[in-house]
Order: sequence, then structure tokens, then C-alpha cells
Amino acid sequence: MPMNLVWALVVLVVNFSGCFTEGMNNTSVSTRPDVVNVASILTFDSIIGKVAKIALQAAIEDVNSDPTILKGTKLKITFHDSNYSGFLSMMAALQVMETEAVALIGPQSSVLAHVISHVANELQVPLLSFTATDPTLSSLQYPFFVRTTHSDLYQMAAIADIVEYYEWRHVIAIYIDDDHGRNGIISLGDRLAARGCKISHKAPISPQATKTDISDVLVQVALMESRVLVVHTYANSGLDILEVAKSLQMLDNGYVWIATNWLSTNIDISSPLPLNTIDVMQGFITLRSYTKESNLTRKFASEWRNLTTFGLSTYCLYAYDTVWLLARALDAYFDHGGNMSFSKDIRLNVLKGEILKLNSLSIFNGGNLLLQDILKVKMKGLTGVVEYTSDKDLVFPAYEVLNVIGTGVRKIGYWSNSSGLSSIPPETVNMDPLHQSSSSEALHDVIWPGPTMKKPRGWVFPENGRQMVIGVPHRVSYTEFVGQSEDTNAFKGYCIDVFTSAVNLLPYAVPYKFQSYGDGVKNPSNTKLVSSIDAGVFDAAVGDIAITTNRTQLADFSQPFIESGLVVVAPVTRSKSSTWAFLRPFSPLMWCVSGIFFIVVGVVVWTLEHRINDEFRGPPKKQIVTVLWFSFSTMFSSHRENTLSALGRMVLILWLFVVLIINSSYTANLTSILTVQKLYSPIKGIDSLMASKDPIGYPENSFVRNYLIAEYGIHEDRLIPLSLPEDFEKALKAGPNHGGVAAVVDERAYLELFLSTRCDFSIVGQEFTKNGWGFAFPRDSPLAADLSTAILKLSENGELQRIHDKWLLRSACSSQGTKFEVDQLEFASFQGLFFIFGMACFLVLIIYIALTIRQFYKHYPDLSETTGRSIQSGPIKTFISFVDEKEETTKARSKRKFSEGSSSTTYANNAAMQNYNSNRTYASNASLQNYNGSRIDMSVDTLK
Repeated sequence: MPMNLVWALVVLVVNFSGCFTEGMNNTSVSTRPDVVNVASILTFDSIIGKVAKIALQAAIEDVNSDPTILKGTKLKITFHDSNYSGFLSMMAALQVMETEAVALIGPQSSVLAHVISHVANELQVPLLSFTATDPTLSSLQYPFFVRTTHSDLYQMAAIADIVEYYEWRHVIAIYIDDDHGRNGIISLGDRLAARGCKISHKAPISPQATKTDISDVLVQVALMESRVLVVHTYANSGLDILEVAKSLQMLDNGYVWIATNWLSTNIDISSPLPLNTIDVMQGFITLRSYTKESNLTRKFASEWRNLTTFGLSTYCLYAYDTVWLLARALDAYFDHGGNMSFSKDIRLNVLKGEILKLNSLSIFNGGNLLLQDILKVKMKGLTGVVEYTSDKDLVFPAYEVLNVIGTGVRKIGYWSNSSGLSSIPPETVNMDPLHQSSSSEALHDVIWPGPTMKKPRGWVFPENGRQMVIGVPHRVSYTEFVGQSEDTNAFKGYCIDVFTSAVNLLPYAVPYKFQSYGDGVKNPSNTKLVSSIDAGVFDAAVGDIAITTNRTQLADFSQPFIESGLVVVAPVTRSKSSTWAFLRPFSPLMWCVSGIFFIVVGVVVWTLEHRINDEFRGPPKKQIVTVLWFSFSTMFSSHRENTLSALGRMVLILWLFVVLIINSSYTANLTSILTVQKLYSPIKGIDSLMASKDPIGYPENSFVRNYLIAEYGIHEDRLIPLSLPEDFEKALKAGPNHGGVAAVVDERAYLELFLSTRCDFSIVGQEFTKNGWGFAFPRDSPLAADLSTAILKLSENGELQRIHDKWLLRSACSSQGTKFEVDQLEFASFQGLFFIFGMACFLVLIIYIALTIRQFYKHYPDLSETTGRSIQSGPIKTFISFVDEKEETTKARSKRKFSEGSSSTTYANNAAMQNYNSNRTYASNASLQNYNGSRIDMSVDTLK
């Protein structure tokens, strides 16, 4: 409601009642006053208002009897009846402000909360509501509004999860057309869209609607296809909707009714309900705010039975917790130094005349501080943990999912914001990771309206609704797929039989009628036919409609019932044998490379064997012949020369393996060429067409033209539209040089039928797209999914193949079983093999050269002495002579030189030994003579 309208109503209230008086400029109370005034605005005549008042009074008494909460301060609450009127609610709010109330509890409805929130904002008084669940009240526009229950945002998320869980796509929303209803349904639409579902129809009901008005709305709902109905209203008016629905037989089998928590509130408060009331809600699914049972709730439930005969609703628990929340916030407010001070709103001074009496309204100076203290409270109440998030929402939103059965409800599961749907309580899911992993388990079984245990499909074709109008292309060619009888104008063909067989498998009746699309002169555009569905001209399309990307953006398609990618058809001729047919298995490059490698192998083996193998020695002419003979005889493993070196044998083994593969490939390809009947065409497929500049034929009004231009870059001047199969045949026979085309590109299903009686043409190359044909329906149509299931059943039971054989199985051309000319084997197929062998030869030669050089340097001095050349004169010529020399000769020369060296050494050693012995004998004799002389002299001296 705009601000100017609010203040205009205020003016009317002041002039009418004259109840406002001049107030003090500034009123102050002590920090801890004896009494704190709190006001509550309820609708006394409603069932929620009746029980909420009792719960609030009980909470006030419990708070005042607990000295630890407000430490001597008492709460005083005054109740005001809104009587379902926004005007009276605002007047009550203004009267409350005269009493210097620090907080306002209520109002009961979201509509009144929107109105009173403006007054709360102006006078800075926190407005606490446990029943106003409109999600938009959480916006920044209402800073002083505090919701003490959960927003409908979460309730709608729970309903969206239920719809997704049971695999329904569309729902119908029935709601009261006010802030509460509209904003709640908007939230539901957002949540459904996030899950791939949607609200297919909205059925608003006036807040003052009579049963006749409600009947008019529900009659329109009954004409809709969806049978999933979500009812978002109030506890009082909701029962009227159900009574009208029963009179219209909308509570029977096939319907799904999901009610927000207004229904569970009715059941909880009014229990036991009258039998006629219970009867209209059988099979309903409803939600109830989840509260974990505790000692506090059990104690309060016991006291509740002594207070009233009404049942205990969750709204009672939230009302009780609201008072305690406010009490704890006031206690913190006083601890922070807050006091009960009010001041005049200076903006009211600008008003003249009688409006000056608004000066009696005062701003609560501590309103902002108290608001912050309220949002900071953390406590455990009857509803569980009471704590606010940064978005001013209560933590841990959760609901029970209930099924109305008999005289009460049966709990079939839970929903929480953290775990979604679950068959176990939310706190168990959050605490136990094992349970959290299984929180997506199915809800318990539901007894649906009817009653029935079978899950409703969620939509039907209403009996009093119009027939589906199905567009069928009026083809002038290939009428085996879709045709129209000239006598009766009835449609027939492969696609028609598949559709009617699939519809017959559906568990419900589908009223429909076919309507021709096209002028009957040329084939219509299937893309335009699908566009007609999106435009609302047709309800569906049945025919040879290929599922392409741009078409899926216009409509939904069923499961493909035939595969039909794009292929190329070109003229073919029978390939005849020739004198040089034996050369065809290999390409020219392959022949050249193979011949070069045969020679290379001979040279490599000769190099490795020349110094040690006599079979690879001799005059140059003989050695050349030996190399060539050895090379080419290995093709048949008939070489007579033996290899003696380890390196030579390794090269030969590798080469024989290469020869084995080449021989096998040649033999297999030559056998195919000479024995299999072959077709030849210069066109090899789509790649050949892209490389050429020849014209290409395509079916007129087909998606093929745009596809070839966009995906393959073929210029549009090359594309020639053709209408009939006879046009295809004529253009292909004429050829590109005589005004015809080189090839035709079309879908395989058509061309297979075309080729069944035309043996001069054939499909060339591979299929270069993969798509199929399906039946088109409007976006999000549930019939598309059901028909897809039926098509799969047709495929499984063989009926789809039977229909195919009935219309499409024909072939007058025996040549269709022949094969195209076998392609020559290219070098690319063997280059890896040749590369490996070439590297092996290269490594072997490197090893051989290294060993030879090492041996050469070992015997180089001997070679110089033997040949009479100096070491500096000709090392290269010497090395060539060494390499050409047989290895046995080199070894013999080395052995002979070693023997000569050993003889010289022995002679020198003998001479030295003789000299040594002679000298030793001479020295010994001299010593003996000296010794004897000395001894004689000693004897003479002794005698003396």
C-alpha cells in the first residue's frame, strides 16, 4: 500500500475517532521499568486467532513467573481484533502506539502485515509475526518486520521437491488472490522452474469469493490437462474450496491435491473434524512445520489440554516462542543500557488542521537497538532452536509431509532445507552421514484420492475437452512413409501406423484427429510444420519429421522410431578386370617404397656379411647380383645365402616379418579384387563432393540445404532442389556435364526406398549425420514422454519391425548386395611398419660401423707395416682396404705378428740368461779362491 494512502487512512481515523490527544514531547522511564507494554493484533474469529491468543497469554504468564528473564520487569500484552480488515488493523496499530508499546506481535495475515509494517517503520517499533509467511515481507522495505516462523519460500521448495519426486511436470495453482497467495505462488513457480517443472495454469480466487465464484474457477481447472493441484489459501476459506471440488467430482481417482500448511492447521486445531469435512480431504498431501519432540513440548502439550479444547497447532508453538524471544531480547536490551524513551516524530508537524492530533504518536527511541537484540537471540524453544540468519530467516526450516487418511493424517516423510525429501527426521539426516547419503530414499507409500495406491499420472485428456489436432505432412513423394487415400482422404503409411500403434499402448484414451499440412503439389517443409506447433496451430505433428537442432528449439520430440542420417547417392558402374589388375592391390607409392626397401635390405645384409661370409664376397659383378637376388628372394623365403653374423640374422628376421605382412595384405586385396563383384563411382562420399565443384541435388523444402551450407560450407549455387524420385533419377543420369547433378544428398530412409528399384545408383561413402524421425509435441508436453515409452515397447515386442517390413521392405536390384571397388592399399597403412624396420637397420649399421672402426684402429699399425704405407699417407684408403679384407685374413696376420714377436723375446731372454749364469759362475769361483787364500794365511799365522 503506498505511503500517501496509509497516511490518508490515518487522517480519516483521527478525524473520525478523535481519540488521539496531545502527548508529551519526551517520555522517559527507568532503565528497568516495572511494566513493558506489548500489543498483539489478531483475527479473533479465525481458528488460528483463537488458539494464538491462548498461546500468547500462556507465554506471558510463564515469562512473568520466571524471575531470571526480565529480573522483576513484567510484560503486559493488549489484544486487538483486526476482524479481517486492513483498515481496522492499522487503526489498532496506531492505538497501540499511544500506549507506548515497545513491540507489536502480529498481525495474523500477510496482507495486514504489509499495511502495519509501514507504521512500524515510521515509529520504529519491531513487528513480530508468527503467521505472516509472505516471502516478500523479508525485503529491505520492511526493516522492522521480524518473522518468527518460516517463510513460504521454504514451503514452496518442499512442494516443488514433491512434484519432482513423483515425476510430474505441470501443476495448477489454486490460491487466494492477495499478497499472501500471489507471492507464495510466485515462489512456487520459481522453485518448480529450477527443477524443470512449471505451473501450467493459475487459478486465483477472490478473498471475498462465494462458493459460486469458487465453482466458476474450479470448472476452468477441470478443463485443463494437468491433474496436479496445489492449493495455497487460508485455513478458513480452504475448506470451501474442497467442498466445491467434491461437488464437481474433482476429488476422484486421477487427481493429485497438494495443500500448504493451512490444511494441517485445520486438522490439528479442529480435531476431531466432522465426518463430512474429513471426507473432502481424503488422499490429500499437506505440510506441517516440523518440530522435534522434547520435554518442553510434552510439558506444554499437557498444559494446553487444561487451557482449551482446541487442538495444539504448530502456530501455537510459534506464538509461545515469539513471546519468549521478545522477553530475552528485552533482557539483553536493558543489559545494554536501553530504556523506555519515546520522542515526537517531527515530520508530523508539517500536517495542518485536525491532523495535528497525530502528535500523540511517538517514536520508540530504542527501537533499532531492540530490533538488533531480537535478531541476536539464540534460544531453545518449543519449536526447537530459535536463531536468525543474516537474511532475518529462522534457521533449520523443515516440514513434515502428511497424507490425509481416515480421520487423521499419516506421516509419509520429511523435508528440510539441507537434506530435501527424506523418510527419516531431519536431525538424523544432518547428524549421521550414512543416513544423509540415503536421504533421497522414497517417501512412504501414499493413498491417493480415489482411493488408490497407484501413483496418478498427473495429467489426462479431459473428456469434455477438444480433440488434439495433429498436423500430418501432405507428401507427394515417398507416400510409403506418409500418404493420404484419394478416396477417403484417410492418412496411411509407415509413420501413421507407428503412431496409432503407440497410442493404443497408452493406458488412457487420446482423442485426436489428423489434419493435412501442405498443398499437395510439392512436399511441405517439416520445419514450418513444427513451427506451427509452437504457434498453436497444431497440438502435435506426425510424419517423417527428422529431429534436428533447430526443430528441438521449437518443440519436444518423442523417442526416434527410425534411424535416418544423411547419405550421398551417386551413379555407379560395374568395375571390370584388366591386364594389369595384379598391380591394383597396392598404390604406386606403396610399390615404390616396397621396392626401395627390398634393395636396402640386400645392401644392409651384404654390408654385415661381407667380411665374414664367402657367399657375399667375390668380384663386384657377382656381389651386385648376390645383393639383388638375396633381396627379392626373401619375398618368398627362397634365399640360398646364409647369414653368419648376429646383426645380419636380426635384420633378416625383422625383414621376413615385414614381408609376411606385405604378402598377406597383397594376397587378401587381390583376392577381393578378382572375386567380388564391385561397383565403381568417382564420388567417394561427402568429402569428394566438398572437394569438387559439381552441382549437388537435394530434396526440395528439406533441411538438407541449410545443413550443407552451414556445416560443410558448400556454396548455395551448387545446390539443386529436386522434388520427386523421378527428378532424382533424371538428374543423376544426366550428370553434371549435361545439366544434371553429380550426386544427391538426402536422408537414408528415403534413399533406401529410392534405390530399391533403381540399380544404377548406390549410396557412396559413410553416413555423415546421425539422427532419427520422431513425433513433435508442444514444449513440456507430457504426451511426448508417454509416447516415447510406447515406442520402446513397440521396438521390444517386434511390432515396430513388422510395420517397417510392411511398408518399406522391397528390393528389385540384386546389385544392392554387391560391394564397391576395393580401395588400393596406401603407403600410409604400412608406414609405421617400414619406419620401425628402417630404424632397426639404421641402428644395426651404426653398431656395425662402430665395431669395425674399433677393430681397424686395433690393427691399423700392422696394416701400415704390411702394406708398406706410412700411417700419415692414406688412412681412408687403408680403412677401405681393411673393410674389404676378409676378417679371417686380418686375424691371421695379427696372430702371425704375435708369434714373431714371441720368438724374438725368447732369444733375447736366453742370451741374457747365459750371460747372467756366466757372470754368476765367475763371481763364485773368484770368491771361493779368495776364501781359500785367506784361510791358508790364517793357518800360517797360527803356526807361527
